[in-house]
Amino acid sequence: MNLSTDPWIPALWNDGGTRPASLLDLFVQGHEIRDLAVRPHERVALLRLAMCIAHAALNGPNDRDEWATSLERLPSVAKEYLNTWRGAFELFGVGPRFLQVSNLVDTKGDGGDATPVSKLDVALATGNNPTLFDNSGGSERAFAPAQLALMLLTFQAYSPGGTIGVALWNNKPTPGWKAYPKPAPGQSNHAPCLPFSMLHAFVRASDFLSTLHLNLVTRDDATQLPGIRGWGLPVWQQMPSSPDDGDAIANATTTYIGRLVPLTRAVRLCEGGQSQLLANALDYPSWPEFREGSASVRVRVVKGQPERFVVAASLEKAPWRELNAITIKTVSATDNGGPLALNNLSGAVAFDLWVGALVADKAKVLDTVEAVYHIPGVMLQTAGQQCYENGIKLAENEAWKLGRAVSAYHAELGDSLDRPEARARRDQLRAKAAFQFWTQAERNVPLLLASVGSPAPPSNLQSWQQSGWGKAAVEAAQEAYGLACPRQTARQMQAFVKGLSSLSSHRENNHPV
Repeated sequence: MNLSTDPWIPALWNDGGTRPASLLDLFVQGHEIRDLAVRPHERVALLRLAMCIAHAALNGPNDRDEWATSLERLPSVAKEYLNTWRGAFELFGVGPRFLQVSNLVDTKGDGGDATPVSKLDVALATGNNPTLFDNSGGSERAFAPAQLALMLLTFQAYSPGGTIGVALWNNKPTPGWKAYPKPAPGQSNHAPCLPFSMLHAFVRASDFLSTLHLNLVTRDDATQLPGIRGWGLPVWQQMPSSPDDGDAIANATTTYIGRLVPLTRAVRLCEGGQSQLLANALDYPSWPEFREGSASVRVRVVKGQPERFVVAASLEKAPWRELNAITIKTVSATDNGGPLALNNLSGAVAFDLWVGALVADKAKVLDTVEAVYHIPGVMLQTAGQQCYENGIKLAENEAWKLGRAVSAYHAELGDSLDRPEARARRDQLRAKAAFQFWTQAERNVPLLLASVGSPAPPSNLQSWQQSGWGKAAVEAAQEAYGLACPRQTARQMQAFVKGLSSLSSHRENNHPV
């Protein structure tokens, strides 16, 4: 199977059909493809692959002027590039293979260390992987070549760190094999898209090729990223031959194009596609040494001192609560801000922003998150970001008052949740109410964005409270309070009124968060 010409990428076409596309299709027929039909982490990996090919084919763009004219050139230059490098995109065979290393052998030399290819999908239950998204279980599974290609690409971008097998790569022990020559398990770090469960953000257009173009960055911008030491080449153009191939490894791990499609793990698919040799490959330093172009950085005050952090995904905090940080344009290596693609946007024109992540706790994958938001153009300016942040603070203030109201309800029933022995239960009850509140509030995010993008956006607490978003936040808090605090008995009714009074009280300033 050749990934440049054979269909393997799930795509939604303009005619409404869902059918796979080849890499060549993404460029030559990209205007006819509405979107990718994949999971969040797969989308990130596929976009990075397409961006890598586009940058290599264009040999740029170097600056904003070149970027502006690159869309019309993409189909022809990408076709020529894929034809030239067609051999690098073979999934099987005796020659070069896509994102697989040559001369990889197991420690026994007999293939006995081969592992199931289902390990390439972090969502599947295989071996020690938890049954999180997958109820089939078992290790012996067969996958079509198209599935294997997507699994391999995504695994190289998102493989969690931790214990991993060891092998010999061109007669050299794979990285992390600390007990060499004893075949003890090795250690590995996260693939570059996973650390901190970072949120990735991409501008989205009406078709795939336009989306791809909007997310191409200039050489000027890319080489400003922390840790980037040059423009570089795709890994398949300078494939490391062993763990000692210093120049090729430096290209793959420290250049902008080299990092787009990583070689985090040493993989060699066995013929038939049911098993593989799997070990550690290249180490990709992450924040603060390096910053991914689709990630965002913000400042938080820690112990009175400002510190810069990658904006992380959370199962408790939806991405829309971070949009004021994600929509800041990044103009230098020392700046905070969102994805570099925002620099391609100008004026006050609204745009769609896709945000997504794979959430993990160390080596354990927890879940995926993703969302698409229609962002008013003013959000690219400081005033719009501050206005949005004030709208978030209003909701956070309602959430704080909701927690206070839940405590007041229980106190009226003689069940003080502030007792040291009751604090764990208090946190649990408040968290349950907060979950209901934020779930309801999320349904009204368009009201928040509309308020920010209106000709006369709210300018103070009172105007926010009178806005559609403010009223929706109050209603969400009241609904969550009603669900968290039953009122079936006379005592419960009395306690409910007490807590509701606390919830309805107005504060002149938002509660600090």
